[in-house]
Amino acid sequence: MKKTALYLFIVFFFVQCASIKKHNKHLNDLIAEEKLKSDVDFTYRKLQELHPNLYWYISKEALDYKFDSLKLTLTKPITSFNFYKKLSPVVAAVRQGHLVVYPPTKLLTKRETKALIKKGTGPFSQFDFELFNEKLYVVKNKSYDKTIQSGTEVLAVNGTKPIDLIKKHNQYYSSDGYNNTFKTNYSGKRFSTFFSNENGIKDSLKFDFKFNDSLKTITIKRKKKDTNGTHSKKIKKKRVLKDKAKSKEIRKKKKVNGYYSVEKNYNRNLRFLEKDSSIAIMKIRSFKIGDYKTFYKESFSKIAEYQSKTLILDLRNNGGGRVSEIADLYSYLADSTFVFLDKSEVVSKASVFKGAYLSGGSFGFKALKTVFSPIMYTYLLLTVHKSQNGKNYYATQTKPHKVSKNAFKGKIYVLINGGSFSASSIISSNLKGSKRAYFVGEETGGAYNGTVAGFMPRVKLPNTNIQIRIGLMYMAPYFKTTLEGRGIFPDMQIIPTIEDRTKENDPEMNWILDDIKSGI
Repeated sequence: MKKTALYLFIVFFFVQCASIKKHNKHLNDLIAEEKLKSDVDFTYRKLQELHPNLYWYISKEALDYKFDSLKLTLTKPITSFNFYKKLSPVVAAVRQGHLVVYPPTKLLTKRETKALIKKGTGPFSQFDFELFNEKLYVVKNKSYDKTIQSGTEVLAVNGTKPIDLIKKHNQYYSSDGYNNTFKTNYSGKRFSTFFSNENGIKDSLKFDFKFNDSLKTITIKRKKKDTNGTHSKKIKKKRVLKDKAKSKEIRKKKKVNGYYSVEKNYNRNLRFLEKDSSIAIMKIRSFKIGDYKTFYKESFSKIAEYQSKTLILDLRNNGGGRVSEIADLYSYLADSTFVFLDKSEVVSKASVFKGAYLSGGSFGFKALKTVFSPIMYTYLLLTVHKSQNGKNYYATQTKPHKVSKNAFKGKIYVLINGGSFSASSIISSNLKGSKRAYFVGEETGGAYNGTVAGFMPRVKLPNTNIQIRIGLMYMAPYFKTTLEGRGIFPDMQIIPTIEDRTKENDPEMNWILDDIKSGI
């Protein structure tokens, strides 16, 4: 049995390496017009087969025209990356943030990835960037050059002006609907990805910086790990391990709260302000990793024990995650029995079965899923039903929920911004619609009236090997608004400036704390 497992691992390893080499070898191949046009037709056909609300923000006639016009521009052979730059704006016209065309880029084997990590931290990873008024700024400097201050403007990288590249790549993806806050929030942080997609991964980059009226050009190279620092960390780790109780407590916290090892922070946090713990602050970075049920149960038990009067829920830059988690969290925030979601629309049982269950994964994994496919299809027969309107629906989180035992009864503030997307927008919609919370910040990146997500398989185009992620479920919150295609608007709009970032000032949180004090 062990020999068989080892043999399968070796076979899988070499097949994977061969696949990566084949992919990289043909990255710059010119693809014939007929094959490119075939992939355009394939893309539109798959969208129609799988996407349940394709014409939500664009009419069928308008989208038909865009796909037909795209084919007319394909008059000569081009590379898959140049085809991506033509195809992605058309797909982005659907205005669904979960619908993503992935650029064809060079892939690395596990060995190559390890070698790259060993060489040190890349030049882009040594900074945190944000966009303010169409200018890119360094908001955190983690490089070896400590002369670069927070608030330094990036004028160019290897001669490329950031705003030019950002505007170009902003055509290649979309938010949900018509808001602009999602791209404003997202594009600055993703500038390095845009640059690497165009130019590949670099070991050194030449930055043109501006701070106040001072201009300077600095070349940032890969930053090797500080072995002395690593050694001291190992010593500290040994000290921690000596205290078994403390070590056990840390392991539990990482498991429950969710821990991001790269950023070295927790996905969920609860803290209290004021000596009497009257103000509780819950920061949730995403609804993904960690044991959320235990976290919310313990957190709201503690909030009840401390008799906190105000809860501040921070959902800024929360890109979403599990629907089951936001429904569970809402049960601690709602003031009465609630329905969390409408029934989720899908194209058909086949769209979920073929599009989500059977797609993706290695050959071996696909074979395993085929074996269990009768069980999955039986499940879909029981959960996907055709309504009287002729549409198919998948029922999840649609039954009435009772509020949890320690549901919070006090005042709730919710912090939102353009990075609040997907699941964080859905729970915000219900909190806003039920008038359960007061919102501070800026319009969310996700739409008030729901999104197309849920199962999200990647479909590979047959000739260019470009992958497209397609949401299969139209998920709508119980509460909705008449203003279509916009996010949740704050009751108090506050947008931070670059000065706030450099001074580590939090104007949204400060406003809430002042508002609480003024109401006392």
